[in-house]
Amino acid sequence: MPRQSAYETLTRLSGNLSSVILGQETSIRHLLAGFAAGGHILLEDVPGTGKTTLAKALALSIDAVFKRIQFTPDLLPSDVIGISIFDQKEKEFRLHKGPVFTNILLVDEINRTSPRTQSALLEAMAEKQVSIDGTLHRLEELFFVIATQNPVESHGTYPLPEAQMDRFSMQLSLGYVDLKQEVRILLDQDKTHPIESLKAVASVDDIRQLKEAVKAVHISDELRHYIVQIVQATRESEGVVLGASPRASLTLAHTAKAIALFEQRDFVIPEDIRKIAAATIAHRLILDPQARFSGRTQKIIVEEILNRIEVPA
Repeated sequence: MPRQSAYETLTRLSGNLSSVILGQETSIRHLLAGFAAGGHILLEDVPGTGKTTLAKALALSIDAVFKRIQFTPDLLPSDVIGISIFDQKEKEFRLHKGPVFTNILLVDEINRTSPRTQSALLEAMAEKQVSIDGTLHRLEELFFVIATQNPVESHGTYPLPEAQMDRFSMQLSLGYVDLKQEVRILLDQDKTHPIESLKAVASVDDIRQLKEAVKAVHISDELRHYIVQIVQATRESEGVVLGASPRASLTLAHTAKAIALFEQRDFVIPEDIRKIAAATIAHRLILDPQARFSGRTQKIIVEEILNRIEVPA
C-alpha cells in the first residue's frame, strides 16, 4: 500500500473512532499506531470512561471477525483457546475452537480472572498460535488483542504478571473529558448510542497493507541507538526493580514508525519516539516499595529519562 493510501486508512479509522469517543484524539491516535504496528493494547482506566466502547468501535470499523470475552473468576483456559471433545458418534476427538480464533479479540476486565486463565493468552499474543492437547493451531494473520482493566478496584482481581504485561505493546488511559465534551456526550446519546450507526471503513486487506506500509517507514541508526538508550536507562534508574526488556525497544521502534505514517512521513524523527515512549515503556517497569510510597510512577521515570538523554540532531 502506498504511503498516501495507508495514511487515508488511518484517517478513516481515526474519524470513525472520534465520532464515538469524544475528546480522546491522542489516545485514539496511539491506539491505532499500536494496532498498525502489530502490537496488542491494554486500556486501563476507571469505570465509565469508554474503554469497552473504544475497543468495540475499532472492531466495528474494520470488516473483520470480532469476538469478546468477559473475564470472570470462574473462567477456564479452555473457555479462551478451545478444547477437544470426544465425538461418540464419529468415535474421534473434535476441536471446538475458543474465541481466540478471531481477528480482533476484546478481553474485558482481563484482571478479573485467575493467572492460569490469563496465561492462556500468552502464546496467542506472542506467537499467533495456541497449543491444545499438544497440537499447535495457528491463529489468523490479523490477530489483535485489546484488553481492558480497572486500576482502582482490587476486590476479586488478579494483577497481570510481568510476562503478560510485556506482551502488551502499549498501555493507554482515556481519563475524563472536560465539561463541554461531557455535555456533548449526553446530547449524542440522548436517543441512541453513536456506535449503533458505525460502519466498517477498512477491510482486512486494507489493514494488512497498512502494516506493510508501517514496516516500510525508515528509521535511522541514530534513532535506533536513541531508542535503546532510553530502554536501557530504565534498567539503571533509581527505584526500578525490573526495567524494560528488548521487546520494549522493538515495540517503541515499530510504533514510532506508525506515528510517522500518521504525520504523512516515510521516516521517523525523534519527536515520534518521544510521543509514545511512556505508553510503550511505563507499564513494563516494576518499582520498589520506596519509590511507590514516595509518589514516583513509571511514567514519571520515563519522562525523567527522556529529559536526561540527549536527543539526536
